[in-house]
Amino acid sequence: MWCGIGKSSFSIATACLVSAAVVISDTADAVRQRNYTPQQFRAVLRGLGYDIKVSNEPLTNADAKKAITEFQTGYRLKPADGLAGPKTQDFAAQIMQILQANLNVAMKPNPPLPRSQYYSTRTEAVVRAYQKKNQLTETGIADLALRQKLDQETSNILDKKPTTSPTTKPTTKPTTKPTTRPTGKPVTRPTPKPTPTPTPTETATPETTPTPETTPTPETTPTPETTPTPTPTPTR
Repeated sequence: MWCGIGKSSFSIATACLVSAAVVISDTADAVRQRNYTPQQFRAVLRGLGYDIKVSNEPLTNADAKKAITEFQTGYRLKPADGLAGPKTQDFAAQIMQILQANLNVAMKPNPPLPRSQYYSTRTEAVVRAYQKKNQLTETGIADLALRQKLDQETSNILDKKPTTSPTTKPTTKPTTKPTTRPTGKPVTRPTPKPTPTPTPTETATPETTPTPETTPTPETTPTPETTPTPTPTPTR
C-alpha cells in the first residue's frame, strides 16, 4: 500500500495503491525483526522521501518528529504524534518489504534484495538503477511518485506471466497427435479382410442344394394313419 504526503505540507496524497506483488501479514511482529536504531529509522524515512538527516541524533529532535508526523498522517496512523512507536515502526518495515520485493520483480538484481526492514545502501543503489532505467533523476530516494510507478510496473509484469505459459502448451500437443494416428491405422486394416466374404457364399451354395433330397417329407405324411381313429365314438 502506498499512501503519502508532500514534504512541505500535511496534505494527504490522493493516490493509494495496493501492491499486487506482496502479501504481508497483519501481524506486526512477523515483519519487523527488532526496533530501529535512530540512524536506521532516519535512513528509512529519508529513503521514502521525507526531509530528515541520517544521523544518530535522537528521534525526538525537531526534524525527526516532523518527518515522523508526516509519515503517520500520510498513512493515516493514529495517533499522529511524531513518535516512532511500535505501530509506526511496524508500518515502515512493511513498506520497506514491499519496496524491495517490487524492485526484485522490476529490476531483477543479482542477488535479489533481501526483504528486510532497512533502507540499505544496496536498496538505494537498485533505486538509482531503476531511476536511470526510467530516465528519472538519480537520487536513490524512493519517494511516493516513484513507489507508485514501481508498483504499477510490478503489477503489469505479474499480470503478463500467467497468460503466456498456459496458452502455448495445450494448443500444440493435443491437436497434432490425435489426428494422425487414429485416421491412418483403422482405415487400412479393416477394409482388406472383410472383402473375402465371397468364400462363404461359394461353399454354402453347393451344400445347401441337396435340400431337395430331404424333401421326402411326404413320408411323414402318414399322419392320415392316425386319422383312422375316428374319434367320433368318444363323442357319445
